[in-house]
Amino acid sequence: MQGFGALHAASLKSGALDTKTKELIALGIAITVRCDGCISFHVHDAMQAGASEKEVAETVAVAILMGGGPSVVYGIEAMQAFSQYQEQGL
Repeated sequence: MQGFGALHAASLKSGALDTKTKELIALGIAITVRCDGCISFHVHDAMQAGASEKEVAETVAVAILMGGGPSVVYGIEAMQAFSQYQEQGL
């Protein structure tokens, strides 16, 4: 787990792409591979990195394009997570 944590930190550090963009990419992938925990995690971290609701919604739209019908269900979960974190003041 320490190795994965180090990989996570290194991969999401700002570089040619900023952290927010990388988190939105990770969210899109999480939706298409149908990983509930990953969706929540990356919505949270994308918001902390400054992602807006519109940016998350557009990420969901691209994930649906790439992942088809099942991604609609998981995209809805991402938007619900955004709302819940927003209600908590994130």
